[in-house]
Amino acid sequence: MAQWTQYSGKWNLQTQGQAAGAFTWPGATAPTYLYLWGQNDSGQLGLGDTTNRSSPVQVGSEGWTGYAIAATSSFGLKPNGTLWNWGATDNARAGRGAGATPVSSPVQIGALTNWLKIASHTYGGVTVKTDGTLWTWGVNAQGQLGDGTITGRSSPVQVGALTDWSIPAGGNRQCYCIKTDGTLWSWGQNYYGQLGVGNTTDRSSPVQVGALTDWIKVAGGYGWTFAKRTNGTIWSWGYNNHGQLGQGNTTNLSSPVQVGALTTWSDISVGYACSFAVKTDGTLWAWGNNGQGQLGQGNITKYSSPVQVGALTDWQSVSSVAHNCIALKTDGTLWIWGRNNEGQVGDGTTTNRSSPVQVGSLTTWSNEMMDSSAASFSIGGFLTGS
Repeated sequence: MAQWTQYSGKWNLQTQGQAAGAFTWPGATAPTYLYLWGQNDSGQLGLGDTTNRSSPVQVGSEGWTGYAIAATSSFGLKPNGTLWNWGATDNARAGRGAGATPVSSPVQIGALTNWLKIASHTYGGVTVKTDGTLWTWGVNAQGQLGDGTITGRSSPVQVGALTDWSIPAGGNRQCYCIKTDGTLWSWGQNYYGQLGVGNTTDRSSPVQVGALTDWIKVAGGYGWTFAKRTNGTIWSWGYNNHGQLGQGNTTNLSSPVQVGALTTWSDISVGYACSFAVKTDGTLWAWGNNGQGQLGQGNITKYSSPVQVGALTDWQSVSSVAHNCIALKTDGTLWIWGRNNEGQVGDGTTTNRSSPVQVGSLTTWSNEMMDSSAASFSIGGFLTGS
């Protein structure tokens, strides 16, 4: 059974000595197996074709330790530290260099074997190596690559020279990274104040968000941000048109503001103008846009403050992709709801679901989604066995 465990000040999903996702556990030797489903028009499922899937399908026969998706281009990490890509190459988001062609099966990015953590923004990737350096690629019109320019990059480029980067994350046209000292940094588009620095000026290099040193997780959406501190509080800022900031209103914020007063939040995620969080008591909460039933309330009513999803107390972790919520229970079962036009709920249908639906009957899911993408209609998960 999967459980959240703390390692060197960072939270990681550990399953039977294994780890997966954007929070890769240093020293993990046994991989988990990657399964993808949903939209596949650009080959982003990595299955060698462009056919949508409404149920999970394994990607290759080897194990993976990380996965992220930038709209229609997917990225994966293998246990040997190599970085892989498949799907669309438009806007250089693939990271495989100039002239790269679309592929529907995984292709290695370069030859390096020291990639540690992978995340994505809508138009490319953001990664951390084992040496603590930070690397990005893709579209850069708003400075989202953080290299001090607005020049797009078709291959990974290092962000500065620092070696203390730890947890990367991406949004639409903005990126984030938490350092080993617990400070939070952001860069890229800031039209709605999503960088959290008290203004709406774009930044092409990382800028610190406030002065706190206890940030533990950050997630970026379409023009807004959601983050968690080690004291169990959650904070939001940026665009708030659907109440996704959870503040009980639709007012934009350019600096972090706490969501409520609770100190019992254990996990967070964001979708397209919607937010999700799990408490330490195992309850699951949602708020924001609900046009596709993604808040799991059995309706399509939007909420600007957290509302509980059902009455269960065995939720363990949560993630989101665009108009879907994906949640893992303590018994290892995987549940999804929301939009289903491309089969992304994984229940073998294309019918939208406004309440949680179990994906198959397996109880060996180790994590439900490695890096959420508000622009994607493809979903990924890891199993502890093939």
